[in-house]
Parts: sequence; structure tokens; C-alpha cells
Amino acid sequence: MTSLPQRGAAPPSDSPSLSPSSHSGDAAAASSSSPAPEQNSGPKQCKASLLSSVLAVFDPDQGSSSSPSSASSSAGSRLPAHASVSHAWSRVLRRIVGDGSMWRLLGCARALTDADVWFLGKCYKLSSPPEEPSGDSDSEHAMFLEDFSSRIWITYRKGFDAISDPKSKLTTDVNWGCMVRSSQMLVAQALIFHHLGRSWRKPSQNPCNPEYIRILHLFGDSEACAFSIHNLLEAGKSYGLAAGSWVGPYAMCRAWQTLVRTSRERPEAVDRNENFPMALYVVSGDEDGERGGAPVVCIDAAAQLCYDFNKDQSTWSPILLLVPLVLGLDKINPRYIPLLKETFTFPQSLGILGGKPGASTYIAGVQDDRALYLDPHETQLAVNIASDNLEADTSSYHCSTIRDMALDLLDPSLAIGFYCHDKDDFDDFCSRASELAEKANGAPLFTVVQSVQPLKQMYDQHDGSGCSGGAMADNIDVEDLDGSGETGEDEWQIL
Repeated sequence: MTSLPQRGAAPPSDSPSLSPSSHSGDAAAASSSSPAPEQNSGPKQCKASLLSSVLAVFDPDQGSSSSPSSASSSAGSRLPAHASVSHAWSRVLRRIVGDGSMWRLLGCARALTDADVWFLGKCYKLSSPPEEPSGDSDSEHAMFLEDFSSRIWITYRKGFDAISDPKSKLTTDVNWGCMVRSSQMLVAQALIFHHLGRSWRKPSQNPCNPEYIRILHLFGDSEACAFSIHNLLEAGKSYGLAAGSWVGPYAMCRAWQTLVRTSRERPEAVDRNENFPMALYVVSGDEDGERGGAPVVCIDAAAQLCYDFNKDQSTWSPILLLVPLVLGLDKINPRYIPLLKETFTFPQSLGILGGKPGASTYIAGVQDDRALYLDPHETQLAVNIASDNLEADTSSYHCSTIRDMALDLLDPSLAIGFYCHDKDDFDDFCSRASELAEKANGAPLFTVVQSVQPLKQMYDQHDGSGCSGGAMADNIDVEDLDGSGETGEDEWQIL
């Protein structure tokens, strides 16, 4: 029994009363809008069987007649009076379902349109939603819902270990942690794609896949879990991360960069399951990340990062690219919306870290000019899943409520994620990104170059002979190399 694909009722982030400031925080959003319908009771799901049961109550003979016209013409002669009334009710219900009112009545929004959905690099061609659910598990709607509900959903939690902050000692991130949670969702998808592949779907029964359980364990809410909110706040202190306060996408990407580097440097970090299994490239050219412009993906810098990650074991490693962007001032510049939509067609797509001003979400797909997202603004009890518990209840990490927002309402500060599992995949990403830049009419989201001089130094100098292509590493000025592959301020193009 699965939920029908749906657009969720507007959450706090969709409220028109939100603060216009891009750094106003969740507290502002919470104080100016009512909680989402499922805030305290869990996501409400529209069941196909529920609709069928409702129709059956009002029209017990709905499946017996050969056509609606024959049913209506014979209703007076064949059916008793109460059945005729029931038949009339069923026609009203079908009309309500057709315009989406039933879904709203059941706590959902209307079904998705028949336009194509691009979801993390995969296209779903949705036909017009039928008047009655067919129960066809092979339909594009059903396959999309299965894909969506298999993505890792990370939300506000309460009752976790106190955050080691002398000013707060908070045991919840409600009203301030949505940016952290959104970033955890994006990185969790990268780990799912890396360990389990894009085609993986969450099984309906236990035992769970051991790799899947280990990934969830990494995002538990305690200092013992490598990628917990506790450790992210500690890693991002120098970029303004603090319990009880809200930060932007750029600072969040930097926090991940610091956390990944420091976790690999710890002497006790010997268990591969506690290490980040890929290189991390923050594609940005400005120290404060808030002045706008087109970041530059430097192929040579990516190669150096992969070489440094592998430490002579191979020439290329999997790589996660995080691209922080500022695409306007008070609101997103409309010229960038088609470009953002096209990034979801990349097989390497990990979606977007962003949302409406002051309320971050994880945007994983698009349909028409709507963003489809997973919403962290729901409070759940803290759950720490042991890394070897294959019978764990993981239901709080998945959601089948599909929410949407207009792309032109996005906060202009956001970050795009991409995962490339090998050199060929990275080359394909660069080719697609270059083609996208050519379509941008002089205002690309980001550009791709072979090498950029000068580059900055963050990591220790390494012998470049192990880099892909050999000569590739020789083109890098290692005295000026930043391990994140970042270029200097002069490389940024001001909007």
C-alpha cells in the first residue's frame, strides 16, 4: 500500500509572512506562520485504498457497468433509490478528486501534473492522474513515489545529547537547524549513491542493507556519530555555525569541508565506515562566499584533490562537488531558473541546498517551474541507529509527502551538489556543465576550466606524478593550491 504522489500542503517555509532576510533564521519563520499540518503527527499519506473505499461506500456498483453513460441511463430502472443517490455522490467525488480538492481534504495537495519530473538525474514521464487509482505498481507515478520515499529525510530532532555550547546546552534544533539538516540530506544522498547506487530503493521489510544502516548511523544526533549536527557545528565555528543561530549555504559547505578534513586527520579514524569515502570539492572563488559571481570548476584542482584523497592508491577517487551560489540580491534572478532546472538532468545531480528566505529545504527534483523538496521542518524524537542494527526502525528517515514551491521564490543564496563516482563520470559532468554554460548567454551558474593560476595552498605539497594524465598535476602551482580546489577572488564574475 503506497501513497499517491502528492504536493504537500504549504509548510512554514511557504508562508508569505516569512521574513525577507535570507539569514532571518527558522525562528522568524516559526513565529510568523503556523506549523505544517504534519508537524506533530507525522506526514499524512494519501492511500490509494482509502479513495477506493470512499468511492465504494457511495457507489457499490461502480465497477459493474460497462460505461458511465450506461450506468446513468439505467440507474433509475436497475438501482434502488439509495443506490442512485450514491451513484450521484460518487460522480461528485470523482469531480473533486479531478481538481485536487480531495487530496487537500485528506491533508495532502493535488496530485502531480502530467509534465515530466526530473529527480536527481532521472526523468519520470507522468501521465495525467487517473480518476481512480489503478493500483498499477509499474506506473511512472508509483516508481517516482518509490524513488522519492527512498531518499534520506533528516528533520528537526528533540531530546538528543546536549550540544557542547557553553551558551546554550540545547537538546533540540527546532527553529534553527534547517540548514544543517538540509545539508545532511544532500550528503546522505551522495553516500547512498556511492555505496548502494542510484537505483537502490528502501526495502519494505527488515533486515536492512548493512551499508544503508551504517549511513544512517553516521547522521545520528550525538558526538559519537561522524556527521552529526554536533560535529558539524564544531567544524563550522569559524564560519559562524552555532547552536541556536542560522547560517547560509556557503558557510554550510565550508563546515562540511572542515569536518571531512579533520575527521580524516584524526588518529583514531581508521574504520572506513567512519571516514568520508570521497574527495570533497567546494567550488567557490570568494572568501566570504556572499558577493555573487560564477565559480570555476578547475579540472586540475579536482585531480589534485583526488590524488591527495587516495594517497597513491589510485589515480582518481569518487568526488563530491558543492557549488555555493548567489543568484541575485533580494530574490533570484529569473535568468538562472532554466539553468537550475537543467542541473537536475545531470546523472551526477544531488539536488540543491536551499529554499525560501530563512527556511532551508533539500530540493531533489523539478516539475514545470516547481521545485520538489524534502522538508526538514518537522520535529521528531532523536534516534541514534547503531551501525550494526539491521532490524532498526528507520521510518523516521523517510517521507512520502512531496512538497513543492515555485522556483522563482527561491532564496538567491543556495548550493548545488554533484557526485562523480570515477574519472569518466567526472569528465561527463564537465562536458554537461560546459554545454550548460554555453546556453547561459554570458551569465553561467559556474564554468569549467582545465587550470586556473594562481591557486591557493591548503594541504601539504604532494608529488603530482600520481594525478590523472600525469601532466595534469604538473600544470598546478602546488605552492598556491587550495585543497578545496578554490580559485582566487579575481576569478569571480560579479553579477
